[in-house]
Amino acid sequence: MNLNNEEIRRYSRHLILPEVGLAGQKKIKATSVLCIGAGGLGSPIAMYLAAAGIGKIGIVDFDTVDYSNLQRQILHTDADVGRPKAQSAKETIHGINPNCEVVIHNTRISSENALDLIRPYDIVVDGTDNFPTRYLTNDACVLLKKPNVYGSIFRFEGQASVFAPHLGGPCYRCLYPEPPPPGMVPSCAEGGVLGVLPGIIGCIQATEILKLSLGKGTTLVNRLVLFNALDMKFRELKLRRDPKCPICGDKPTIKELIDYEMFCGIAPEPDEPVGNPDEVTVQEMKKALDNPSLGIKVIDVREADEYEIAKVDGVPLLPLSQIESRFTELDPNQQYYLHCKAGVRSLKALNFLRQQGFKYLKSVKGGITAWSEEIDSKVPRY
Repeated sequence: MNLNNEEIRRYSRHLILPEVGLAGQKKIKATSVLCIGAGGLGSPIAMYLAAAGIGKIGIVDFDTVDYSNLQRQILHTDADVGRPKAQSAKETIHGINPNCEVVIHNTRISSENALDLIRPYDIVVDGTDNFPTRYLTNDACVLLKKPNVYGSIFRFEGQASVFAPHLGGPCYRCLYPEPPPPGMVPSCAEGGVLGVLPGIIGCIQATEILKLSLGKGTTLVNRLVLFNALDMKFRELKLRRDPKCPICGDKPTIKELIDYEMFCGIAPEPDEPVGNPDEVTVQEMKKALDNPSLGIKVIDVREADEYEIAKVDGVPLLPLSQIESRFTELDPNQQYYLHCKAGVRSLKALNFLRQQGFKYLKSVKGGITAWSEEIDSKVPRY
């Protein structure tokens, strides 16, 4: 696979590196990478791989661009809001390097299609943000003997590794044999993330892909890099393959892809919506606020910083992080509606208070986000 004159000029700073040279740049051009996710991590990964000269990049993402993505997902711009992320990513990549072949897969990766999606590519990079997809990506890569370049981010912290049992290292299951209980680890939408953090971790992932392509350097196989942006510190953990791992161990029991939603304890969505008896709508919350005679008090369980961004008039704050130490301020015989940003933390607060003997509790479905969408658009969405 030769380079034309334009490519020689484009990659000249690579070509003068002894570790790359003309032969190495040809290897990069011959490499194909499947990027699962075109969001925070997928953005710097795809952009730097395209600039570096990776010949083919596949993008798997079924989502559309939202304003809340723009703080960190630099593949997309204001003009892309509402558009498919995969299509926006393709256009940005071609703007960086028109020589890069971009294949978009505007679909959700699943047990049914994962092997077919991954099989044509040399390297897989995990830019996902949920546990079922991480375990699915891991298992598919192990079965197909593909390197899985892993990264994850949350708030101010990130981590990265290369999972490749066929190269002598562990897989994701060796590090995390079991997923956390559903709802224990907040999403970025609930917990937040520093905008530049995915750029740092994504660039580490892109670097590992180029090293794998070139066959140069010491990769993150058998190592996990941990990064704390607040302290500006990197740490490294040594990893090893677990001989009892159910997919890459000495006697594997997983020989085909499974139901990863079920494995992670996430109940399948019913064909028709089924109401949660512990939840009320924002319309019912409004009725309670408009009619004090009903005797229902509404409490906001978000954190103080969020309360400053957006709040519903007349609703006091009792952060979930303080509820264990302050629940005695509440009357166990009072009826309460609890709300948060989207309805996740309010259910956690409800379950905790119920364990303390509170009986008359409801969680507001959709939280203040639903309030802004359905009741009062003047309340900011964040």
